[in-house]
Amino acid sequence: MPIVSPSSYRAPLPFRNGHLQTVYSSQFRRVTGVAYRRQRIATPDDDFLDVDMSFVGAGRIAIVTHGLGGNSGRQYVLGMARELNRNGWDALAWNFRGCSGESNRQLRTYHSGDTADLHTVVSFALEQGPWDAVSLIGFSLGGNITLKYLGEKTSEAAALIRAAVAFSVPCDLASSASAMASPVNTIYMKRFIRLLHENIEQKMVLFPGRIDDRGYRSIRNFKQFDDRYTAPLNGFESAQDYWQKASSKPFLRGIAVPTLLVNALDDPFLGPPCYPFEEARENPSLYLETPAHGGHVGFVSFNAAGTYWSEFRTLEFLNSAFA
Repeated sequence: MPIVSPSSYRAPLPFRNGHLQTVYSSQFRRVTGVAYRRQRIATPDDDFLDVDMSFVGAGRIAIVTHGLGGNSGRQYVLGMARELNRNGWDALAWNFRGCSGESNRQLRTYHSGDTADLHTVVSFALEQGPWDAVSLIGFSLGGNITLKYLGEKTSEAAALIRAAVAFSVPCDLASSASAMASPVNTIYMKRFIRLLHENIEQKMVLFPGRIDDRGYRSIRNFKQFDDRYTAPLNGFESAQDYWQKASSKPFLRGIAVPTLLVNALDDPFLGPPCYPFEEARENPSLYLETPAHGGHVGFVSFNAAGTYWSEFRTLEFLNSAFA
């Protein structure tokens, strides 16, 4: 233990399909009622991060981290911010480098294991306090960063952060990349490669001659992209080296604050190693919940409040952690 079984999520018909959950929540959900206030903060390497705050005067704050190709305006981030506000939490949603509508200053952008930028955001959030409680919430790639951060900064994080929740996390990046390269996920892979190309094109304008997209159309999967761009731009030897060092799975045993990891069993983006049952059984602070359905950042629910199960489950877990 602690393996959370059975999960409380019951997918409505006809959403007992991982692909339908994934596509519907991404393309058809609309969240209203969140009013952000943006602030730009400096990073130690002379770059910047844009953070969007939805504060309601609460004494508690949750820092929300989005996924690959996302930003603070994604529906899953807005939905979480709204539910946090409704339940007496201030929400701070931050944007990865190059994801806030303006390219960042440095040649590098962001990657799956970049915990330094999360630490910059946590430090900024703490300055906005004092807070009675601080928590972290991450989705997909943002969930991987969140878990890795908690695991590698055990003593420091434990002193500042008292709970965390992560959804749809590719905690083993190599297995997730393999799953994404399968033919059944071609439509998703093409979309991610297109979104990543936009970042490369922006960098080509800012750094002519230092980065180019010649032959980019031949890139078909994350291995090819990470070998060519992510690894060399961020100090890794190869895609394999990057996946090994950036994956959060090896850091899960070091997590020392109550943390809930929710990975649906029908998530099309995750390979079998992304379900860390052994690590959860060995770490009393890591709660692993694996609903039968939910897709990737899905967990669709229909109710008058417009709240998805992932948001309800987050507040349930946080309330128990801070009781």
